[in-house]
Parts: sequence; C-alpha cells; structure tokens
Amino acid sequence: MQVLLLPNRMKDTDLTVTRQIVTLLCGMGAGPLLPDEFSADLPGSGARFMPYPEAFRQADQIITVGGDGTLLRASADCLKYGKPVLGVNLGRVGFLATCEVSELPRKLSLLVEGNFAIEPRRLLRAEVTAHGWIQTAMNDIVLFGNSRLHPMDYTIYCDGAFVARYRSDGVIAATPTGSTAYSLSAGGPVLDAKAPVMVLTPVCAHSVRAVPLVFSSDRRLTVVAEKDNRETVYVSADSNARCDLQPGEAVNISTAPDQLGLITFGGTEQFHAIETKLMRR
Repeated sequence: MQVLLLPNRMKDTDLTVTRQIVTLLCGMGAGPLLPDEFSADLPGSGARFMPYPEAFRQADQIITVGGDGTLLRASADCLKYGKPVLGVNLGRVGFLATCEVSELPRKLSLLVEGNFAIEPRRLLRAEVTAHGWIQTAMNDIVLFGNSRLHPMDYTIYCDGAFVARYRSDGVIAATPTGSTAYSLSAGGPVLDAKAPVMVLTPVCAHSVRAVPLVFSSDRRLTVVAEKDNRETVYVSADSNARCDLQPGEAVNISTAPDQLGLITFGGTEQFHAIETKLMRR
C-alpha cells in the first residue's frame, strides 16, 4: 500500500505530525509518499519523495495533514486522479478531516489493514457562462457583494422557474457536506451527508420571511445578481476560485457528475462530529 501525505506547513509547522505518520506507516509495512518539496525536511524518514503528479498516480490513498481547508484544497487533485482521502485534523473544528492526532495509531492501522469505507460525497458545479468560469466545490458556492456597506439583490430560479428574491449580504449554495460550514453559520440546516440534496441559504437577509431552501440534487439553480445592484457581485467555490458578476449576470449551480471519496471508519462519523464539535461548543 502506497499512501501520499500532503502536509500543510502553516498547521504542521515543524512537520512533527507528518513525521509521526511516516513512522507509523513504515512500522505497519505501508509505503509513505511525499511531494519532492519535503525531501529536505524529512531525510532518512523512510518516506519516498517524487514529483507531485507521479506521487498522486502511485498512491492508493491520500492523507492530508492540516484542517478542513487543507483537505478542500487537495480535493480537486483527488478527484482528478480518482483517489480517496483521509484528513488528519490540526485545525479548530475538522468536520472533513476526521482523524485526530490522538487517533493516528488506531486509524492508520485500520487503513493499512483495509478496514475502512470510502464514503462518496456530492459536489457542486458552478458555471458563469458570461465569463466561461466553471468550478467544482465540495462545501459551497458563495455570492457576496464586493462591498459590505449595503445589501445586494439576488433572484433565485430552479429549473428555470422563479423561486425567491433576496435582498441580503449574500447567498450560499451548500452541499450536505458543506451544510455544517458557512451555511450553518448563516442559519442553514444541518443535512445528512448522504442526502441527495443541496441547500440555498441567504446571508443576513433584509426580510423576516427569508428562509433557507432545500432542493433535490438533480435540480439546476440559477442565481441572478440583479441589474439594479450598485456594484459587482463575486462568486467563489470553496472560498478559492473567484468570478466577478456584473449587474444582471448569473451563476448556474448544479450537482457535479463526480463524487469525492472520503475515507471513513464508520457510517456515523458525521453525527459524531456534530455532537462533539458543535453541540459541546
């Protein structure tokens, strides 16, 4: 078994956790891989170093070392190469990175023994036709005004039919996975990660009747930045890639054809994370 490690230097600053994972994997008979950029940091560790694309091709599984953001950034390449991913959490919450440092010996042992499941997670696809912008998101697609000084107007369509109009700071379209992230902070519901749905949540809507809306995953949503808006609106995918919408332009949001495989060690890890990382805070 070949396991590619992707550490976040901002989280694992001295690579202590990465070294621990390499030592554990070697002791269990697995082959840890790392990108070439880490070769000077971990000499004699037992890991193999190679160019990033080749490491992805050779790996059976991917392990990110950081937080949820680290896993999100790696997700595009995990999709590209068809590799499942396990996140080791060094962040503050860690809904996606479900392995804590204290759990490394047990969960790595289960991984090497093959006692794990690969849970497919739905993704969202966002397209702005006017700019040729297409992105995939594991958590959410977010629209916001370039200025927070005043709300903007957004009109929502589902399969071409009018649904709602929000005057709000922004709009979030989230996957079930992303329902526990920004959407939750804006008042959206927590969704079962396996549910074939997506949720649209307004951010600080200027109306007492504005509520989150849950749609079937086979729907196609269109969010229009109204032409009367004073400024441009930006749309981003998982807080990374960004596109500016001029007044009157729209983003189309649908379920992506591909799914990301998350490595899990039980079918209830999402609910365990909700109970331990949300309810007890």
